[in-house]
This record gives sequence, C-alpha cells and structure tokens, in this order.
Amino acid sequence: MGVSDFPLCRPFDLLCQVARNAARAGVYRPWAQEHLVQAQYYRDPAQLPLYLSANHFLTSVNNEIPTARNATYKQNFASLENLVLILFAQDKTVVPKESAWFGSYAPPEDAGGRGTENEKKVVPMRAQLLYTEDWIGLRKLDEKGAVKLKTCNGEHMQLSRDCWEPIVKKYVGGVVEW
Repeated sequence: MGVSDFPLCRPFDLLCQVARNAARAGVYRPWAQEHLVQAQYYRDPAQLPLYLSANHFLTSVNNEIPTARNATYKQNFASLENLVLILFAQDKTVVPKESAWFGSYAPPEDAGGRGTENEKKVVPMRAQLLYTEDWIGLRKLDEKGAVKLKTCNGEHMQLSRDCWEPIVKKYVGGVVEW
C-alpha cells in the first residue's frame, strides 16, 4: 500500500522535525516524484486526491486509477503460487509498519480526525478497497490461501537467520547455504 507517513523524530529534535515537515510538503511535487524513490512509495491518506494525480508509480502498482486499471497485471498477480509478506515487528522506517501487509492509515475523516501519531487508525489489508474490490488480484490470491503474512522481530530489513531461513526453505525451496 505504500507508506503513509515519515518516520517519527525524537522529542526536541528540531532539525528532524523541520526536515520531516519539508518532506511532507514536497513529496508530491514533480521533482520529488521523478527523482526520489521514497516519494514514489508515499501514499498519504489525508491527501488522496493529490496522491492520485501526482504519483505515477504506486498508483499503477496498486491499480488505483479506475480508468487505467491493468487487467493483465491483476490476472498475473492473482496467479502467483505464494505471496509472502514480511512485517518487521519493531519497524520505525516503514510507517505504518502494517503497510508491509497492505495496511495503511485511515483517511482523517475515517479515523475521527488526524490526532497524534500514536492515535492513527490502521486499516488492515482485508478492509482496504484495493482488496475488497480486488484491484490487483490480492483478494483472489488470499482466498486461495496464497497470501502468507509473516513477522520478523527487529527493525526494518534486519532479518535474522532465524527469521529468513525457514521462510526461504518453505517458499523458495532447497538447501540454504551460508
């Protein structure tokens, strides 16, 4: 689903807060969308109309533009044998961390107002329009039991061998050499 916010700053880290606010303000500008990979994954539920008009990568990946939906993409995605989605339990880089499982923050009107960072409501995968209307074939894939939701302890991309090795053995197959 993309990321819905930037990582939080430590209390009283004014430089971080200024940078975070500047990034939020400029993420949908053409330069950012054309030159910053991170901007192409940014999907702010408080700015959905702007996101839908400015973003050309994630909107395509999520098949979010009704007039541009790709039926072949949806069919190919739904035909996967398995889709293994890994959430990092202590992730502070991907916000919200549940976006690893196609979750995202609710738009402000659905969340009872924007609130503080800790009060934002996460809409889980199975409650997303992308899923319920099956824009990318995710619901079909899930209904056949092919969506695997896995959790690894640790921060973003800090994969311990205890976490990744059983996943690779089960879903990729073969012996894992170290």
